[in-house]
Amino acid sequence: MYRFLLSPRWLGALALTLVASAVMVLLGNWQLDRYRARTEVNERIDAGQRMAPAPLGDALRAPTGGAGTVGPAPAEDKVWTRITATGRYDPTNTVLVRGRTVDSRVGFEVLTPLVLPDGSALLVDRGWIPPAPGGATAQPSVPAVPTGDVTVSGRVHESESGGGAVDRRDGRLETRRVGMPRLARELPYPVYGGYLLLDAQTPAADPVFTAVPVGHTNNWQNFGYVVQWWLFAGMALFGYGWVARREARRAAGLGATGAPLDRAAEPTPSPSV
Repeated sequence: MYRFLLSPRWLGALALTLVASAVMVLLGNWQLDRYRARTEVNERIDAGQRMAPAPLGDALRAPTGGAGTVGPAPAEDKVWTRITATGRYDPTNTVLVRGRTVDSRVGFEVLTPLVLPDGSALLVDRGWIPPAPGGATAQPSVPAVPTGDVTVSGRVHESESGGGAVDRRDGRLETRRVGMPRLARELPYPVYGGYLLLDAQTPAADPVFTAVPVGHTNNWQNFGYVVQWWLFAGMALFGYGWVARREARRAAGLGATGAPLDRAAEPTPSPSV
């Protein structure tokens, strides 16, 4: 009854179905890996919010090069770790990161180097401020930094991809992305390979700054894709089996319920005259 499945046409259909199902299973596995990776990121974000600040050296390795060089990037398991450091702000090399959105408003994030006792610097994201009147790209008035030693605590952020150009406009460094290697080349000291999202500061930070929120990754979207691709794979296999079963029943003269078709009920052709 199913010998027709050995015909070239049906063997070709089976091969195509199996290949398509295998590809969809692999796509589901890929999305499952992304779901697990994003879940780990969310867990590190939550852990970083609860933990007491650790020393800077526990999460970031110090740069070993000269001026304009960047240190090693933070290890994956150290991103979002909460750390603390003490040094002096260098406002002359403040970096404005344009096109940043907080609470649906576009403005600037302000990164200021914190120069440490050994002469290296950690870029500190002091927070978000709105642009000056005149448009989203109008440079804001940046509050002054505290004088003397400053102690900061916050979460480690890795260098952003697609660093883009670093411009100097009106005497200030300006960029679209926080790419540490590019920024380091514009600064007169070695710079750590990650930067710090400020949570707290002593002396206190200016209240004009809005803390940059840390958003969780949408890991459930990836989980939905996992279910979607695996369902598609199952539907492809089920569809092949259903069509094959229907063809077998038709060839055997069986109806949809398995009962023989009533050939007698079919009209008898009229004989030719």
